[in-house]
Amino acid sequence: MERELPTVNIEGTDFFVDVIKNELKEKGNPQNRMSIKNMLYVGDGYRFQYDMTINNFLPFGASMALGNNNHSKEIKIPNLVELDPIGMAKKYNRTIEEISGKTDFELTIKPGSPIDLRWNKKILPTLDIAGHTFYVDLVMDKLRPKDDFKSKGIDLSEIREYYDRYYQAYIIPYNPKTREFQEVGIRTITELPKEIIVIKFPHLSELDNVGWNIKYGFGPGHLIKEDTLQLHFKARTLPWKETNIPENIKLNLEEQKLEQKEKIEAKKLSDIFPEQKKGRKM
Repeated sequence: MERELPTVNIEGTDFFVDVIKNELKEKGNPQNRMSIKNMLYVGDGYRFQYDMTINNFLPFGASMALGNNNHSKEIKIPNLVELDPIGMAKKYNRTIEEISGKTDFELTIKPGSPIDLRWNKKILPTLDIAGHTFYVDLVMDKLRPKDDFKSKGIDLSEIREYYDRYYQAYIIPYNPKTREFQEVGIRTITELPKEIIVIKFPHLSELDNVGWNIKYGFGPGHLIKEDTLQLHFKARTLPWKETNIPENIKLNLEEQKLEQKEKIEAKKLSDIFPEQKKGRKM
């Protein structure tokens, strides 16, 4: 005998919870369905905009900003494991006891996968910079050099302005000896710095997708694909020709020459028209 599906009531309308098809189906109108995939997963449940006139998602393009929102409402439903623990246990081949206290996101995690290591084992992602390993630590808001307690590492608050939206990456000057971010005087530099290199690495949301979601309040699985999630990255050291530093050096040298030329011209004029000293008044 087929098990009767549990229901969830949304603004006075009962919906069957079908965890196998991953959808809600209106009890009195089986053709009216809402896919769980079209809802925003926020860790402790799912959020979506609901239109009470059609008992379904608010149609795309319908604006609540116009004031005509008396028929729509933001809805939040619990995790499916709470709505239908029997169905979820069967779906993931677990016992009720094994899924008790877990979220839908946690049930999808494969043991030993990168998500398992990051979410359950709390292992931080790493970034290789010029041969040295850094921990991507969003809680401390920095890239921490492994086994180097003398270095303060790279403070993420100091490099926010160095994110290049065109390349979708951070491009920063870096000192390999101190293992720290080190600014370059762009307006004064006249030769290539010997102690500095320029490195390029992805946005923090890519370096630590799970940590980024936690820190900024997204659902734990937001934009995460288990088969593509990485826990180790490598920064690219850019050749000088791929940076704006050579061009700035050229401009600064030209400006220095111009200033020097102006000084020489001013000196010539002062020699031709020396400042006359005023004598004492009678």
